[in-house]
Amino acid sequence: MDFQNGEILYFNKPLRWTSFDLVNKVRTLISKRTQKKVKIGHAGTLDPLATGVLIVCTGHKTKLIDTFQFQTKEYTATLKLGETTPSFDLETEVDATYPTEHITRELVEQTLQKFIGEIQQIPPAYSAVKIDGKRAYEYARKGKDVEIKPKTLVIDEIEILECNLPQTVKIRVVCSKGTYIRALARDIGQELGSGAHLIQLERTRIGDVKLEDCITVEQFDFLLQHTEVSQINV
Repeated sequence: MDFQNGEILYFNKPLRWTSFDLVNKVRTLISKRTQKKVKIGHAGTLDPLATGVLIVCTGHKTKLIDTFQFQTKEYTATLKLGETTPSFDLETEVDATYPTEHITRELVEQTLQKFIGEIQQIPPAYSAVKIDGKRAYEYARKGKDVEIKPKTLVIDEIEILECNLPQTVKIRVVCSKGTYIRALARDIGQELGSGAHLIQLERTRIGDVKLEDCITVEQFDFLLQHTEVSQINV
């Protein structure tokens, strides 16, 4: 392994870890094993409550991060219908409830079709979008309302995987860089004439990198421990 010239590592990010938590853990494991520091970065941030594919680059291959970030991404997401939260996921408590009796599978299928193609999406207030030099979530956590401008993005595919009405719907989404699946959950809920928030999110692919190609942090640690230091370049 040549961490200085660069390695591209595929991880399955654990639940409740930030993307930076994973990068810092990888950096710590490499430094602990080699007694040296190495430059590390990641492509495509995942929320703490999301799991799945996270690409980590080291050394000179950190230059490839932008390339990975612009690649198409695929997710599976479970939406809880009839309830909304300020963060559009489980980070915050339910703030409103809505009727769901009118929602049928046919209505869900028709609604999802409306989101295929180029769309405008307003990012969540609880997000890292910058407003006047600060992250949107900094304002949101202080209870301050700010105007967030819509972004243009593309959804290539969206389909139902499971439909457990009137409670939940699980979907698969293939989309462009910058798509907030939490915001998509919000918009789907509104389009259904109800409300919705995200209760599960897993990124299953970035470009050609699939979830089955990924390793856990524990597996990476095991690999480092069973590789001769002389075979590790930093």
